[in-house]
Amino acid sequence: MSTAKVTYLGNLRTENEHLKSGDKFITDAPTDNNGKGEAFSPTDTVATGLANCMLTVMGIKARDMEVSIDGTTAMVTKTMAAEPRRISKIEIVLDFPTGIEEKARKILENTARTCPVLYSLHPDIEKIISFNWG
Repeated sequence: MSTAKVTYLGNLRTENEHLKSGDKFITDAPTDNNGKGEAFSPTDTVATGLANCMLTVMGIKARDMEVSIDGTTAMVTKTMAAEPRRISKIEIVLDFPTGIEEKARKILENTARTCPVLYSLHPDIEKIISFNWG
């Protein structure tokens, strides 16, 4: 069974539908590649997908350890390269709430660094991950 349906809407825009839930989002080409930049670009979704994956697997591990990471944020910076046009670097800064003990921090950092999206990204993409603990 398919995971998603992507429909080209014209003007360098797509609509993406998650088939199980019906949830939808739009992508636009970025302004530096002939687009309007009015929504996430396809490469933005890849970079933010890494942060989403890290937070999700850390959330699972935190729940198992009875630790709250509620309110944790991830700031994502994506850098593009040319010839061929591609993502060259993804930087993620994770900011956690206070009160998480050192042992849990180490476990959560390791969990983040083993998320499926990180393993799925091309090894030539530079990945810089920072953890700020409250």
